[in-house]
Amino acid sequence: MQTRKFKIEKGSITTPKGFRAAGVHARIKQKGPDLALIMSDTPATLGAMFTTNKVPAHCINIDRAKAVSGQGQVLVINSGNANACTGEQGRLDAEEMIDRTAKGTSTDPDLVYVANTGIIGEKLPMDLLRKGIDKACCSLTDDTGGVDAAWAIMTTDTYPKHLSVTFKLDEKPVTIGVIAKGSGMINPNMATMICVFTTDAAIAPEMLQQALKETVDVSLNMLTVDGEMSTNDSVFILANGAAENPVISEKDKNYQIFQNALETLGIEITKLIALDGEGATKLVIVTVEGAKTYDDAVKASNSIANSNLVKTAIFGRDPNWGRVVQAIGASGAEVDLDSFSIQFAGISVAENGGSINYDSLEMHVALQKKEVHIHADLGVGKESATVYTCDLTHDYISINAEYHT
Repeated sequence: MQTRKFKIEKGSITTPKGFRAAGVHARIKQKGPDLALIMSDTPATLGAMFTTNKVPAHCINIDRAKAVSGQGQVLVINSGNANACTGEQGRLDAEEMIDRTAKGTSTDPDLVYVANTGIIGEKLPMDLLRKGIDKACCSLTDDTGGVDAAWAIMTTDTYPKHLSVTFKLDEKPVTIGVIAKGSGMINPNMATMICVFTTDAAIAPEMLQQALKETVDVSLNMLTVDGEMSTNDSVFILANGAAENPVISEKDKNYQIFQNALETLGIEITKLIALDGEGATKLVIVTVEGAKTYDDAVKASNSIANSNLVKTAIFGRDPNWGRVVQAIGASGAEVDLDSFSIQFAGISVAENGGSINYDSLEMHVALQKKEVHIHADLGVGKESATVYTCDLTHDYISINAEYHT
């Protein structure tokens, strides 16, 4: 089925029918909202993916076991503290967050999920969290709550990330909303940060999970800021059926429309995260084509996107294609040395395996834009992959050198 065009709006997780949210200041961080609550008015279908890091936070183990049910209703998320590597007390604290949220929202604890993000190795300030959860439970709204929640899950992010898309399934208006946080410690192989989708679509659990996986594979799993994988990365989707469309129970036309819309939204939120990489000034989109296998295309594009030499070259507006070539070679992907080609910002800098002349003034202007594309053709096949990243600046070092203090 041909991919459809969808108009992305500045909505949020409360744009779909039947969802409320809140973002409050529980004083985990010195200022600003730091505790989010997201709730469907009715029990919902749930899909989820989690970090593959072998040192997962307590919330990951708890949520992963629950998600097998394919059901959920409430998410409670704090920023400022990851509750990772905090021993048995950390597990008990995560479970208490669930129980207190369930009580405050009159929800079955089995339908409540918890996520934490922030500093690793420090115990949760439960006295503050208890009060914060109670406050959030009383602050749920379908108006500003979605944007408030987007603010509350931020750590080193510089702005809240929230979007929505509306489309029709059998003439029924259906909406998907999303919020996400992510600025550093972001790398592929799961879902990469904390991201929450909500939708009023009616869809079976196995179809929802499949649509989420297909979306993550080409969006959030193709995102890298600094090559680091967090202990707490999670992505959730809740579908409550309030749109009253015929239930999507197989890979039919409606499934394809829903998945296309979800994928479009996933890619757009991925771009927002990449552009907000710690200290970043540019969104960098790396596309590798002409690969022998899809795995080679993914390896090569990720190697380019994770190369500090490439990322600093983009920051310095330097079309140093030699750095791209070395990253391709380091990836292990097969490449034809006599036919590969490379472009920066749509301008060819290498063809047939060697350098070509280009207009340096045109290139300088092109590399000043907020969005820069790097394109490489390996010349050995027909497979391709795209990765989203950002440039590497002086500020990245400053932010991370001072993160704990």
